[in-house]
Amino acid sequence: MPKLMVLISGLAVLILSGLAQAGSKLPEDIQWLTNDSDPVYAASDAVKGGTLNTAILSFPMTFRTVGPDSNGSFRSAILDNDLSLINIHPNTLNIIPELATHWAFGKDKKSMYFKLNPNARWSDGKPVTGPDYAFTLEFMRSPHIVAPWYNDYFTQEIDSVIVFDDYTIAVVGTRAEPDLHLKLGINPTPRHFYGTLGPDFVARYNWKVVPNTGSYQIDDFQTGKHIRFKRKKDWWAQDLKYFKNRFNVDRVHYTVIRDFNMLWEYFKKGKIDVFGLTIPKYWHDKTQIPIFEKGYAQRIWFFNDTQQSAMGLWLNQDRDIFKDTNVRYAFSHAMNIEKVIDQVLRGDYFRLEQAFMGYGPYTNDTVRARRFDLEKVDHCMKASGWRRGPDGIWEKEGKRFSVEATYGFEEHTPRLVVLKEEAKKAGIELLLQQSDPTAAFKKFLEKNFDVAWMGWSTSLRPQYWEHFHSINAHKPQTNNITNTDDPEMDKLIDAYRNSLDEKERIRLSLEIQQKIHDIGMFVPTFMVPYIREACWRWWRLPDPPGTRHSGSLFDPFNSATGGMFWYDKKLHDETLDAMKSDRAFEPVTRIDQTYLKSPQGGDSR
Repeated sequence: MPKLMVLISGLAVLILSGLAQAGSKLPEDIQWLTNDSDPVYAASDAVKGGTLNTAILSFPMTFRTVGPDSNGSFRSAILDNDLSLINIHPNTLNIIPELATHWAFGKDKKSMYFKLNPNARWSDGKPVTGPDYAFTLEFMRSPHIVAPWYNDYFTQEIDSVIVFDDYTIAVVGTRAEPDLHLKLGINPTPRHFYGTLGPDFVARYNWKVVPNTGSYQIDDFQTGKHIRFKRKKDWWAQDLKYFKNRFNVDRVHYTVIRDFNMLWEYFKKGKIDVFGLTIPKYWHDKTQIPIFEKGYAQRIWFFNDTQQSAMGLWLNQDRDIFKDTNVRYAFSHAMNIEKVIDQVLRGDYFRLEQAFMGYGPYTNDTVRARRFDLEKVDHCMKASGWRRGPDGIWEKEGKRFSVEATYGFEEHTPRLVVLKEEAKKAGIELLLQQSDPTAAFKKFLEKNFDVAWMGWSTSLRPQYWEHFHSINAHKPQTNNITNTDDPEMDKLIDAYRNSLDEKERIRLSLEIQQKIHDIGMFVPTFMVPYIREACWRWWRLPDPPGTRHSGSLFDPFNSATGGMFWYDKKLHDETLDAMKSDRAFEPVTRIDQTYLKSPQGGDSR
C-alpha cells in the first residue's frame, strides 16, 4: 500500500497574521505530509458534457444542511459539493489532499496542521482562506442554527482553529486520540456569505444556495418539482490528481417522482438515465423487456467491500410496550427475516447480524441477530406476564401487543407484509404505516413512532454517541431514535470516545455492539454488499466501474467516490437511431467482482 510522502518544512516559525491566536506559532520540527502516489481510479478517456437526468422521491424540506428538517436524504447532494481539508482514498484508505495540499500531526495527538491550496475558490469566486475554517467553529457552535448535535460536537470534540496566515491553519481537538484525521479534516464555512448569525437563521437560509467549493452548485429549482445542478466552468480543482477525469457531466437534473413504480416508467421511456436494481424483482423480472433485450439499456452488478448500513427495525423505548426487555426480545424473535430474504428478496440479500458490520476489527463477529422462534417469543412474553387473547394476540392489563411500523418506501411493502403475517403467528399485531420518505424520517427524528423501518448511513469507524448515548435520548432532532438511556452503555461510549489506544477502542467497540444486542432495541434485517444499477447505453464507466467503497456507480458529486461516469454522445445518437429502426445490439449484463468478499453467513451469488 502506498505510503504518505514526508516533506520536512524548512521554516521553523511562520510570521503570524493578525488572525492568529496570540502567541501561536508552528512547531519547529513539523513534518509536512502529502500523498500524490496513490493510484487514480478515474478513466483517462472520460470526457466532459451531457446531462444526467435522475430523480428524488420527495422534495427536501430545506437546503440548509444544519438545523430543523435538514437531515434528509437530499442533504448529501449538497454536502458532497462542500469539500473538506482532506479525504480518504476509497481503495487504499490513505489520506489524500482535498482543500489542503499538506498536513501534519501534532505531538500532542490532538492537533493537525494544514497548508491550504491557494487556488481553492468558493463558487462566487472568493478565495478559501484560514478565517473560513475559524468561522466553521463559530457557525457550528451558534444557538441560532438550532442544531444541538452540531453545537455539542463542535464544542466537546473540536477545541479551536488556529489561523497562522491565510493559507496555514491548525485544527485542535479537545483530546488526544487515534484516527485524528477522521475528525479534524473539517469543512470551511463562507463568513463573507453569512455575515453575522442571528435568530432568523433557520427561516432566512431555508432555501438559500450557499457558496461551495465542489464541482457543482444548484442553479435552478422549483419547489416540489425539480432541482438542477450545474458544473462550474474552470473549476479550481478540475486538474488535481484525484479529481481529474471526474465530475464530467455539465448538468445534473433531479426530478421529483413520488411513486417508485412511476420512477421505473420514467426510466423505461428514457426520461431518467439510471435506475437502481437492488430490489430483486427489478433485476430478475422487470428488466426482461425490449430495451434490455435489444441492448439499448444495460444492467450492472458491482460488488463493493465497505461498511454496511444499519438497516432494520428500530424500537422506540419511550413507548410503554418497549420499556420491557423481554418484550423487545420477543419482538425480535417474531420477525421472520429469513423468510423475507428467501421469498421476497429471491435469496439475493444477506442477513445483517448487527448494526456495525463491515468495520474490520471494530466489528464484533460473535454477535448474531435473533432468529424467528415461536418458542422463544412464548417464553419471553410469559416471563413478563403476558397471555394470549381470544384473537391470538398477546394481552396484559388491557393492552394488546399491537404496534405500528413506519416506513418510507412503497417498494418495501412486500417485505413488511411477510413480517406482519409471520408476527401474527407469534401473537404480535404489526400495523404498517407508509409515509413519504421525508415525512417518515421527520417522524423518526421527532421520536413519534413505535417501530421505525430504516437504515443509517455509514462512516469509516463505528459511531455510537449519536445513536445510543442517553444525552441524545428523550428529545427530538437527534439520532438516538430508540431513546436508549442506559448508564452502562453511556460509560462504554464515553470510554470509547476518550480512548487514545486503538486496541482499547476496538475492545470497547466490541463490547458496545454486544450491549446493543443485549438491550435489544434494534432488529437487524438485511445487508447488500453490492450495487446493482441500470443505465442507458450512452453512459460509460471506468474499469472497474467503481471503487472498493462506492455506494453508487452514478453518484454525481461524492468527492471520494462519485463522478466517475461520463456521457458518450456518439453512443447516444447511435442508440436513438437503432431504436427508430428497431435494430438491436448485444444485450449487456456486466458483473464485476473486483472487490468481491463473501459476507459472513452468506454466499457469493
